[in-house]
Amino acid sequence: MGKELFKNIPSKVGDLVKDVRNGRIGLPDLQRPFVWKDNKVRELFDSMLKGYPIGYIMLWESPSDYESKKSSIGDNQKTYDEPKELVIDGQQRLTALVAAMYGINVKDKNFTDREIKISYNPLTREFAVWSQAYERDSEWISRISDVFLAKEDNSISSLRRHFIKEVNEGRTKKGIELLTDEEEDLIEDNINALLNLSDYSLPTLEINYSADEEDVADIFVRVNSGGQSLTENNFIQTLISVYENETSDKINDFASKSRIPAENTSYNTLLAIEPAHLIRMAVGVGFKRARLRYAYMLLRGKNLETGKFSDEERTENLRIFKDALDKVMNLNNWHGFINIVAEAGYISDKLIASSNAVVFSYVLYLIAKYDYKLDAAQLKKCISKWFFMSTITYFYTGSTESEVEKQFADLRDIHTASEFIAYIDNVIETHFTDDYFNLTLPSELNSAAAISPAWYGYIASQIVLNTPMLFSNTPVSKYFVLGSSGTKNAIDKHHIFPKNHLKQIGYFSDRDRNQIANFTYLDYATNIEISDDSPQDYVAKFREKLGEDGYVKTCNDHALPQNFESMEYLEFLGERRVLMAQIVKKAYRELCK
Repeated sequence: MGKELFKNIPSKVGDLVKDVRNGRIGLPDLQRPFVWKDNKVRELFDSMLKGYPIGYIMLWESPSDYESKKSSIGDNQKTYDEPKELVIDGQQRLTALVAAMYGINVKDKNFTDREIKISYNPLTREFAVWSQAYERDSEWISRISDVFLAKEDNSISSLRRHFIKEVNEGRTKKGIELLTDEEEDLIEDNINALLNLSDYSLPTLEINYSADEEDVADIFVRVNSGGQSLTENNFIQTLISVYENETSDKINDFASKSRIPAENTSYNTLLAIEPAHLIRMAVGVGFKRARLRYAYMLLRGKNLETGKFSDEERTENLRIFKDALDKVMNLNNWHGFINIVAEAGYISDKLIASSNAVVFSYVLYLIAKYDYKLDAAQLKKCISKWFFMSTITYFYTGSTESEVEKQFADLRDIHTASEFIAYIDNVIETHFTDDYFNLTLPSELNSAAAISPAWYGYIASQIVLNTPMLFSNTPVSKYFVLGSSGTKNAIDKHHIFPKNHLKQIGYFSDRDRNQIANFTYLDYATNIEISDDSPQDYVAKFREKLGEDGYVKTCNDHALPQNFESMEYLEFLGERRVLMAQIVKKAYRELCK
């Protein structure tokens, strides 16, 4: 039998919570979004009080001796300079216990502070999620944190006496008999029962520091009945949360503000940023790595050649990471990049099929700006072309990390701005060949997929070319921005051959009727006017309004074959796919100017 990488250690809830509060155990979830509903927290305490099992905790020893003490820091009163152990599994459970027992705020999904308030009835031993009703009801302790904090302050007797007094006053107002001696004793017993939850035994598995992240991830999957995966991103977020708390706060703040349409924030129309996005970006900029497992090793202080850990190595690599993160979270950089992406026609999250395209294109933007010193005009032209190509060709889908690692390897041999630009142009040209526009792209447009980079690329192309909406003089881009929010979109996705019309002529399959090539965007009013009319009927009306020159122009703008309204449906689809691909090619040439 090989060396055991773990040991079972006897743990009590109170000791675990204490170690989290003083910093001996590193718990990142006090800074990350807490996903449990309050009712689940209530059930956790109810199970403990009834003596039911509540799962287990998995810890991972830190690689160095971090037992050295320091003075208290912040509101958490941490007494350990760095954690001795990191929480790998059971983070939400421990977060719930710490937050509810001691009134420590957690983050919601929008990274806003919130309190987990659990109420307790010492007469019935019931738990409840806090509400104003329990706050007003004198027979409930509105927050169990009041009890545990009173115990900590040696004021539990005072709290108990005050509670009994409040109950009796409440009963007097209601004309109810006062508490009996037996009920007062019951209150004391049940408050003590609540406090005794600190002695609740919680099975704890401690993994030896010599285990690497692959060992830990494998142990996690095999032990965890849910079979969830534990990724390198989980490890990195944990490390940053416990070793660089201030950096973790900055990451969460940036992510939070990306959701708020306000001035001087990271808000944008493309991507609601997650901490994982920012970590990937910083790893790419700082270490030129796409595979997070390498970055994780570096941030943990592991020398990739010797396999040994050192505090010095970890400190230096964290410095590199933070410097890169500063570039990533610089608002001038971020919004400068978003504006360049808009130049490529991608003005809304509705056109983004993969967040990886935004994440890694931004990394490339920062590398181009800081490593190769491209000026503003060079950045705009280079990155807009790159984003346009990489998005429509699925460059950042599939084996993304492998592709980006190859790109980083290529960049190590590139030293000047001109070499970088030539490299980017060469990669684009290997994807944007004549065969791509004549064969590959029309084939990819032969689809009814709801999410299609090919369709999004076609719409982005219309935005680049400042194309008016079908049967309108107003640019697609204006309507598209208007339609990006609100309860009723300013534009509708319209079937050129309406669904009911197709049904009448024998096309019953949604795959046939919802072909990408059968779609265009219309303003809401025009879509209502067309309704289910046949193409021949509605085109006749608009053709008369537009005149012949206007009709020809709108057909050219929207990749519609001349006299498409009279074509057989499948013939129409085939010809339009070819024309749509040429619109994309035309937009790319516009970006090259």
